Amino acid sequence: MQQIYHIVIKEFLHLKRDRKMLAISILAPVIQLILLGYAATMDVKDIPMIIYDMDKSSVSREFVSRFVNSGYFVLSGNVNSPDEIDKSIEKGKAWIALVIPSDFSSKILSGKQTTVQLIADGSDANSANISVGYASQIITKFTRELMIGLETQIRSRFSLPTVNPVLRVWYNPELKSRNFMIPGVLALVLMIITMTLTSLGIVKEKEAGTLEQLMVTPIKPYQLIIGKLLPFILIAAIDVLLVIIVAYWWFDLPIRGSILLLFALSGLFVLTTLGLGLFVSTVSKTQQQAMMTAQFFFFLPFIFFSGFTFPIENMPQVIQYLTYAIPLRYYIVIVRGLFLKGVGIAELWPHAVVLFAFGVIILTLSVLRFRKKLS
Repeated sequence: MQQIYHIVIKEFLHLKRDRKMLAISILAPVIQLILLGYAATMDVKDIPMIIYDMDKSSVSREFVSRFVNSGYFVLSGNVNSPDEIDKSIEKGKAWIALVIPSDFSSKILSGKQTTVQLIADGSDANSANISVGYASQIITKFTRELMIGLETQIRSRFSLPTVNPVLRVWYNPELKSRNFMIPGVLALVLMIITMTLTSLGIVKEKEAGTLEQLMVTPIKPYQLIIGKLLPFILIAAIDVLLVIIVAYWWFDLPIRGSILLLFALSGLFVLTTLGLGLFVSTVSKTQQQAMMTAQFFFFLPFIFFSGFTFPIENMPQVIQYLTYAIPLRYYIVIVRGLFLKGVGIAELWPHAVVLFAFGVIILTLSVLRFRKKLS
């Protein structure tokens, strides 16, 4: 233990002298959480919209006001021909166009069915789907109010039963995508920081030639590995604590589950990332090579296939099977469950078991490979 203690102290002295690495270890997680907390959101607001109103009646103006007053759409202007709609969307002046027919008010006042047209810019499929969804909700609400007006007239003569829905949204009542994304950002930041520090820390010693100096000392390989990895485990715990504080005080997102359970399960995930970082260090000769290897073979696949960016359920069946080999997938479920739902180990133990298995297998194989390189 004395040898391990001295190696740990040596690693912290290296961090203290290397201010860039120290900044990456402590400040980078906070900065990334704040930036990604605002940027990584699926909410779409202030959607530029143009109106082609061929009716120009009080009813059509009331209909248009529903869009403007909804808070989702911003009126970019009115057009007088279909050609102007094409030009506005092509130039990016508008994401969506609403076309109101000339007989819109007359059909509504006479109780007949009428139609309106929505034209959306599909070059950004996500924004287009959300914009059309918002518009459809407004149209549905407007139609429902018209029907309620007719039912009120009928009820004055007849007694009709009604059904009033009461909606309740659990865990995220305001439906803020930020609340859903921030726990995922914690998982993402923890993976990047621990894997980067581990791989770069060891490769840096290779470049400086100090790793060879350690090899000729009486220090045993397992002591060197433990001494190298322990500082990064402590840094990971500090990063988790900082992220929890920022999520609570900056984004007003308290953790509903057990903080101790979050630290414990984060430790299981860190076993995996440290093992991957150790593996990257064994196949890389320079720090640049280590960063490129980690980025293309681990960071990008983990981000895309873990459910952080895209829902796994929407992926092809073959890709869904591949996601079971991504440790980040299980940790994201854990942190979202603890932050938003307040669940405990009774609900999370299957994911914890898989993470533990991943951590033990990956770390063991990486340690064996690292010892082989040392010998």
